[in-house]
Amino acid sequence: MSDVTDPVSHERGSAVPPPAIVLVRPQLGENIGKAARAMLNFGLTDLRLVAPRDGWPNPAAGPAASGADVVLERARVFETVAEAVADRAHVYATTVRKRGVTKPVVTPEIAARAIHAEPGGSAILFGPERSGLETDDVALARTIVTVPINAEFGSLNLAQAVILVAYEWSKHVALASPPEVALDPPAPHGELEGMIGQLDAMLEAANFFFPPDRVPTSKRTIRTMLTKPGWSSQEVRTMRGVLSALSGKKASRS
Repeated sequence: MSDVTDPVSHERGSAVPPPAIVLVRPQLGENIGKAARAMLNFGLTDLRLVAPRDGWPNPAAGPAASGADVVLERARVFETVAEAVADRAHVYATTVRKRGVTKPVVTPEIAARAIHAEPGGSAILFGPERSGLETDDVALARTIVTVPINAEFGSLNLAQAVILVAYEWSKHVALASPPEVALDPPAPHGELEGMIGQLDAMLEAANFFFPPDRVPTSKRTIRTMLTKPGWSSQEVRTMRGVLSALSGKKASRS
């Protein structure tokens, strides 16, 4: 394992480290790789493997990780769950409610809020692909995390479970977000008026406005329709080109 600082926690400068993702007895290398990809999508890099069935490293994990090599390179292997979470103060188990285990049950959203507020760091357990966590695994956790899901089809694969939890955690950190400003600003009103005027003239020539007493209402309805979308300048130019093509005339841009 490479002993380097987690870039995400370093950039945030937070006193609470990102949670460790603990895959308990994972079976397929491909699933470990997909889980690593899901982690890095949302800024997590601390991957811990407990007794992976096919050993570690696993050559099938790399291609499935799709570039999340840093997560695989840092992955650590442990023989038991207790060893994997020994340095963490808070442990969460992702599973359905287990009989005989009385623990708080929360959604990933609520767990994420708590993880960001808890000193000492957290670890999140995910069970084997076929069977999930055993009761003894869950007994080591303080809280159970359960995803609200269709009761008639509750099958999530390992990567899906990881990505749901990682996404909720990421909502509280400064990851890249879509731009909040329009990429193409709205057209000036004068350009929009030119387009509306062009259409009015075409409709007049086509005797669209009838009967005469309905002309003001019809024009007002058309204006309302055309001012709703927030046209950009490019969209206005395109639409005027369409109108010009339909009329067989070169459009006036006034």
